[in-house]
Amino acid sequence: MARPRRELRAAVEESTTPPDQLTKAQSLARVIKAEGNHLYTCSLPNQRTILVELAARFRNTIWIRRGGFVLVQLTPPEERKGKVEGEIVNVVGIEKEWRKQSYWPKEFARFTYEDDEDEDSTVGKMPPSDSEDEN
Repeated sequence: MARPRRELRAAVEESTTPPDQLTKAQSLARVIKAEGNHLYTCSLPNQRTILVELAARFRNTIWIRRGGFVLVQLTPPEERKGKVEGEIVNVVGIEKEWRKQSYWPKEFARFTYEDDEDEDSTVGKMPPSDSEDEN
């Protein structure tokens, strides 16, 4: 049986509005890889990789893409069971709204292409001909 629509709407609404502040145990993270069984490998702003579990209320309602951002609640080391270091408590839905918050890490700045890289690009160019190499 499918979940009621009100649960789906509540999950989507929660992910679109960022919280005003983060607690000490919360951190934003970038999703690196989906491991399966609602487990994800994420990268924290300090470049440390962790294994986190998706909260039950988001399962089968919100999909997380690789490279997306999530809000992680880290578990204290003495309470951890196994390799899972925390839980995904929120998914960044509208990234533009989240980036406006003061707690957004500078390490997750937008990637911009520089003009120098465009000069070396071979996109849309013909491959070098063999006759030029024989001369």
